[in-house]
Amino acid sequence: MDLTTPSKENVQYIIEQLKDKLRMVNVDAMRSDNFGEGNYEDLYDLYTMVMKRDNFSPSEMQAIVAELGSLRK
Repeated sequence: MDLTTPSKENVQYIIEQLKDKLRMVNVDAMRSDNFGEGNYEDLYDLYTMVMKRDNFSPSEMQAIVAELGSLRK
């Protein structure tokens, strides 16, 4: 899968992977429908950073969630 190309399918894949990796409790807030292709580059950058790490501190999790919130439509 080529995630470097913005598409609805890639947005869905990235959001699903982030939910799994971060073990998001409120998955309804992380529906892929809430994210558009307009901020795809930022979403992809966040995805690559998250996938490289094994664990996150509480403050890092808070920053990640805040960034995801800012990327929502």
